[in-house]
Amino acid sequence: MAVIKPFRGMRFDTEKAGELKTLCCPPYDIISEEERKEFIKQNEYNVIRLELPKEGEDVYARAGEVLDMWRAKGVLIHEDKPAIYIYEMEFNAYNKRRSVKGMIARVKVEEFSKGVILPHEFTLSKAKTDRFNLMKATNCNFSQIYALYMDSEHTTLKTIDEQSDFDAQYEFTDDDNITHRLWVCTDEAVIAKLIKDFADRKLYIADGHHRYETAVNYRNWCRENGISKEGDPQDYQMIYLVDMEHPGLIVFPTHRLVRDLESFDKNKVLKSCEEYFDIEKFTSVGNMNTVLTKQYKEGKKAFAFYCGKGEWYLLTLKDLAVMDSVLPELSPASRQLDVSVLHSLVLEKTMGIDKENMANQINLTYTKFFEEAIMKVDKGEFQCSFILNPTRVTEIRDVAAAGEKMPQKSTYFYPKMITGMVMNDISVE
Repeated sequence: MAVIKPFRGMRFDTEKAGELKTLCCPPYDIISEEERKEFIKQNEYNVIRLELPKEGEDVYARAGEVLDMWRAKGVLIHEDKPAIYIYEMEFNAYNKRRSVKGMIARVKVEEFSKGVILPHEFTLSKAKTDRFNLMKATNCNFSQIYALYMDSEHTTLKTIDEQSDFDAQYEFTDDDNITHRLWVCTDEAVIAKLIKDFADRKLYIADGHHRYETAVNYRNWCRENGISKEGDPQDYQMIYLVDMEHPGLIVFPTHRLVRDLESFDKNKVLKSCEEYFDIEKFTSVGNMNTVLTKQYKEGKKAFAFYCGKGEWYLLTLKDLAVMDSVLPELSPASRQLDVSVLHSLVLEKTMGIDKENMANQINLTYTKFFEEAIMKVDKGEFQCSFILNPTRVTEIRDVAAAGEKMPQKSTYFYPKMITGMVMNDISVE
């Protein structure tokens, strides 16, 4: 099962590089070009120069040069001893201050077919190519994959709580009011206990599918080119591990916006939906989240069809059994997802947006922001939007355990891990 190990993490020397807050950044794939430039303007040593390189003719080679330069100057340093890092994020969600805490370790990567580390979403090849080129040029992980594990007794969480029952060694609050804390655990007995905890566990990828698939490809490439052999550090990837039942675990929904459909007619959509859905009309979005939450708590498959100017329709599936005939090739776990119901019965069957169209985002755009899903329809930029309830963590587990994947953008784990607090320099044992 899952094999984890400590590592001598690479971190910024803040005495030379500046305040940690000015050195870290959000995940590369949610940063605009303007934001990227602003991070560098605030601090030339910001990790964005490594994680999202844009300098020079060969941006990846330049990232490798910058990395070498920073290590030589002592801007980046390595832990004296192998460590496991305890990482906590404290944040606001659903009108409440919450926190989620897990541990960062090196984890041995395995092909999905081995059933040790399981995905839950489909990925796009472009992002994997980018991350692969960066790994080849730097031999590093600058950001972590996010994975969940099952632990009914919460033994690992108890251990990391004990090992972080004091002020964090590193802490800052970012511009989104998310507080990031890091503890460095080098106690060999504690590390041995944590390694043993994972000996019979599977891992479920929550976020970072592209990076995980890239890590497997990179390991294979290193072996094929004589750079590494089985058991070498290239076999391991830096992963953030969180208890699947952690009370602070939050998954936001990802809403769908529809654009540029020829002869779009909301009435035709509603007429077609009558066969499968109970339909209720509303004239104000003020109660939309309350209505959807009620359906969610009752275990119903429901979402909002927003048409603009406050007008929306609650679509509630009449009989879940219809999905057995619509998606017979999939497991019950996949058939029963809200996104599966929406995609198969509405987007594909009613609106003609097939899977390839969705994958290429020809007529579909995704957003995690409720306000954006409403506002852009009101402005006429989109023809309609579908507001969803969040996917349950147990649904993610069950789909992954069935060896299947959800449609793209089915989940949005919040908050996103910060990049730059600790990094994995694969060349350092």
